[in-house]
Amino acid sequence: MAKSFRGGVHPDDRKRYTAAKAIEVAPIPRKVIIPTRQHLGAPCAPIVKVGDLVKKGQVVAEAQAFVASPIHASTSGKVVEIAEYPHPVFGACQAVVIESDDKDEWAPGLPLSRDWQSLDVKELKEIVRLAGLVGMGGATFPTHVKMSPPPEKPIDSFILNGAECEPYLTADHRVMLEQTERIITGMKIAMKILGVSKGYVGIEENKPDAIEIMRKACTGSAIEVVPLQTKYPQGAEKTLIKVILDREVPSGGLPMDVGTVVQNVGTMVAMADAVEKGIPLIERVATITGGAIAEPKNILLRVGATFAQAIELCGGFKEQPVKVIMGGPMMGMAQRTVDVPVIKGTSGILALSAADVNMGDEQPCIRCGRCVEACPMGLVPNMFSILGERGVFEVSVKEYNVLDCVECGSCVYVCPAKRNIVQYIKLCKVQNAAQAAAKK
Repeated sequence: MAKSFRGGVHPDDRKRYTAAKAIEVAPIPRKVIIPTRQHLGAPCAPIVKVGDLVKKGQVVAEAQAFVASPIHASTSGKVVEIAEYPHPVFGACQAVVIESDDKDEWAPGLPLSRDWQSLDVKELKEIVRLAGLVGMGGATFPTHVKMSPPPEKPIDSFILNGAECEPYLTADHRVMLEQTERIITGMKIAMKILGVSKGYVGIEENKPDAIEIMRKACTGSAIEVVPLQTKYPQGAEKTLIKVILDREVPSGGLPMDVGTVVQNVGTMVAMADAVEKGIPLIERVATITGGAIAEPKNILLRVGATFAQAIELCGGFKEQPVKVIMGGPMMGMAQRTVDVPVIKGTSGILALSAADVNMGDEQPCIRCGRCVEACPMGLVPNMFSILGERGVFEVSVKEYNVLDCVECGSCVYVCPAKRNIVQYIKLCKVQNAAQAAAKK
């Protein structure tokens, strides 16, 4: 029987549009816009200047802190501008703009061939750091940081998140089918870095082909494939840990607090490429889909290509979208323009038609309790919306543990009053952080 958790919701997954679509490789963009911030943590600083000629894989922006990840050129060409450009997460951000020379030439020494098993843990961590790896499920936390737990928090297991529970998205599904061995290699490297002997792969039951092919690939290894009930947010990190290991991450804690580390499917492919071939993170698979897209696809895109270019590869819009989202409809980020660049965390580009969206005006909370039943974290979401609306931010933290909210959106999905609960939660978190900083 597939494993599951309390709460959650069952939206129409709408993966049928792209689940059977093999990954296509996008052509080299004529120009790439590469933001200097593509991760959680400190932004990077450009180390190139306008007029410089750069090669694919060359560092164009260096990390200035431990919790940061270097940025590389995704094609060869000329740096034509370093300026502020629209950003899919931060609104706007400094970016290095490279005009392609159509040669797509690698930086000297890349790619290379390297036996990862002959490398020690310190060397592996440094390779991961220099390659600019981040969590590719959307959170974009620098991978080298996540793979460096303090000595007082020993790790005994590693979890690969293959759930891909967001509706519409199928990029991870296709990667599991088409790059299976690269994923397993990446997992083995990660397990060596962490010093663990047991690994798990969590995959929802709506991907039976992925479960089968991953199981075959894991035969004879210390990696176990765990089928999960198809329910949102099955792929949330804390939920996944509870379902697979029956361990509960403490309030305000991290997975390392319960002896485990979780990584995304795409991140493991990037880890294998970085360690074995020296290739930095300069491209990723994304699902371009939604009712407004003419021909939904899964495409391997260069970092710095624009959403508009990706959409054009899918035949453009068949009708004007009412909303464009980076990621999935539950936790994704709404966009004000399609002239934003693909970044390391772009798991999908979703263009919703009017028929896709259940629009309506927000109404007062009727305290029906549906959001409480749906919350996978056991919280009381209706109180967050009420307190956030009234500006009572400190109470939401002290009495209702708003910081434990993973912002999955299950509460919004079931709310009959169409309350913008997640927006109120984000407001509570931001305002509480500002108030705490002001007191210091």
